[in-house]
Amino acid sequence: MNINLSGKTALITGATGDLGRVMARTLAKCGANIVIHYNSNAAKAKELKEELEALNVKAITVQADITKLEHIQAMQAAITEQIGTVDIVVANAVIQYQWTSILEQAPEDYQGQFDSCVMQSVYLAKAFIPDMIAKGEGRFIGINTECAMQNAPTQSAYVAGKRGMDGVYRVLAKEVGEHAITVNQIAPGWTISDRDRASGTEVNEGYSSSVPLKRRGTDQEIANVVAFLASDLSSFITGAYIPVNGGNVMPAI
Repeated sequence: MNINLSGKTALITGATGDLGRVMARTLAKCGANIVIHYNSNAAKAKELKEELEALNVKAITVQADITKLEHIQAMQAAITEQIGTVDIVVANAVIQYQWTSILEQAPEDYQGQFDSCVMQSVYLAKAFIPDMIAKGEGRFIGINTECAMQNAPTQSAYVAGKRGMDGVYRVLAKEVGEHAITVNQIAPGWTISDRDRASGTEVNEGYSSSVPLKRRGTDQEIANVVAFLASDLSSFITGAYIPVNGGNVMPAI
């Protein structure tokens, strides 16, 4: 059973990042046209666009600060003009910062995580859900984290942002379900990306020993679940928080 996204358009925020690039390639290989969102790395966005166009799909690049509503609205208008309405939204972008203890963490780091996790999701919903409602279908996918369930020291700002994001997704799933729009989250563990491959740091025995499958997951394994949730194969799944971490974190029923 193959995933066929032909005729669909997918927006991936943070598409030039380690995980975003693989998501974009994977959805393009399934036939989707791709909107490559970036904030500052125009060169990587252009490079990815050319790579995806070689797969015989349409690809465009759009720049936006995902923490600002006016940027998201302008991005939506530009996308509609260039390629049409969006069928699949993947909220993957997040602000990076230095993790430390609550007593030492800068207050602006908490605000940054709230803006990039919670408000990005709200702004994307406001901008793109109305077109999905008009079409009578859509896919809204957020990239969360296993950290939201682990609550480990030094992760407070990240955990707070992602837990807030979780609340938005669960409520949104109930609000738009009647329109055949599914709203789901993927929660990666510590994932191997091209950065690890380049530096030879794919293996971490300390982390892997805690994982039932005894290894780290890969960027492709995250992208595979994105493709599944973007497809008709997941048409009766909504409001889900799906760990893709080899069993390292198991949500309770």
